[in-house]
Amino acid sequence: MSAAQPARATLTVDGRVLSYLDFGGTGRPLLALHGHLSEGSSFTALAAALGPEWRVIAPDQRGHGDSDRAGEYTRAGYLADLVALLDHLGIDRTVVLGHSLGGINAYHLAAEHPALVGALIDVEGPVDLPDHGVSPLAFVLNFPYTAPTREDLLAACGPLAPAVAPALRPLPDGSGWRLPFHPADTVDSENLVHGDHWKQWLASDCPALLVHGLRSQVLPASQALEMTDRRPGTAYRSLDADHFVPTADPEGLAAAVREFLAGI
Repeated sequence: MSAAQPARATLTVDGRVLSYLDFGGTGRPLLALHGHLSEGSSFTALAAALGPEWRVIAPDQRGHGDSDRAGEYTRAGYLADLVALLDHLGIDRTVVLGHSLGGINAYHLAAEHPALVGALIDVEGPVDLPDHGVSPLAFVLNFPYTAPTREDLLAACGPLAPAVAPALRPLPDGSGWRLPFHPADTVDSENLVHGDHWKQWLASDCPALLVHGLRSQVLPASQALEMTDRRPGTAYRSLDADHFVPTADPEGLAAAVREFLAGI
């Protein structure tokens, strides 16, 4: 097991399969949480960059990747999965890193289970997400979840096809292919992150790093700076990237994370 070839494993939570990647090693644990339309494998490059000093564990959060769909996508549901995973692995304290949805889940986990979280890395996870009436991810509702062929499914995804192509899954019965996320579930999940999360952001006191893309479509610079100013022990790192920092600037993200981890 290595950063290049992580081990995929599963556990059952409330009758659902929760799949995760364990990049291995004997280093300190780091729980890495992806955003919407993504999955645990998005942290492969970061795991390699962190090397043997850190054991990166990256779940496919409920409804994503190889994990089963769930009945609901509330913060309580996401957090229950994470607590179950850490218990399953025998990890009683970890660094938690999250991008976007994963960042929000990460600081909620730190707020509600402070004994589990030794440090927090929030990559583009806002604390104030106004509801404008239409989800910014509503365009995925036009995508079919499954199609008879991989080519049919990619054609239906339009401009997003190159991004999702590596993550498409064959159906177990061989009857076709599916997306790595369910369109309706994705919109439900995104709608449930709307609102004011300041209380949860300020509720923990572990060391934290906020990574902000200067061209972010989601986290305004003023909010990122206020998040840093209002929460003691929070470092700020800006990168010349949009909201999708892990793919837009993987080297910059890895450098920022390594620097922060070296100091805790």
